[in-house]
Amino acid sequence: MSNPGIRVSILTISDRSFRGEREDLSGPALVKAIQQLGWNVVQTGLVPDEKEMISNWLIQACDSGKTDLVLTTGGTGFAPRDVTPEATRAILEREAPGIAEAMRQKSLQITPHAMLSRAIAGIRKRTLIINLPGSPKAAVENLQTVAAVIPHAVELLQESPDAEKGHTLSSS
Repeated sequence: MSNPGIRVSILTISDRSFRGEREDLSGPALVKAIQQLGWNVVQTGLVPDEKEMISNWLIQACDSGKTDLVLTTGGTGFAPRDVTPEATRAILEREAPGIAEAMRQKSLQITPHAMLSRAIAGIRKRTLIINLPGSPKAAVENLQTVAAVIPHAVELLQESPDAEKGHTLSSS
């Protein structure tokens, strides 16, 4: 199932990149991955590991009505300044735990460090938010893990008449 109309916003959360000490590689890697999926990047951003700034950016993106999916990259680990899950949870209306569980499960096949991910996913208004790891490789791998369900999730959030068609697996 492909929905070329999916509008994606990408937020990189990194103190060092925000200060210009390190190039943001994860945001551009996700932009490329989104384009390869045939979806549209409508907004990108970069903020430091500050809960209020992350939450405010997410609120703006979700409440604008111009974004179907927000991907965050960074701030999901154990470091004291890793607050992306808390900033995300603070603005969610509903959580979508299966998405984060699937990403961790798939990532565990690659590295035991996947157990250290605190990433979450959820819904605000009609927008799905997914926290991804900060490394470009892991961010893209995690996106690829859940990409197949995103078009259907967006259809459900938009209350598309075709959304119910995705509830059954075709037998071939």
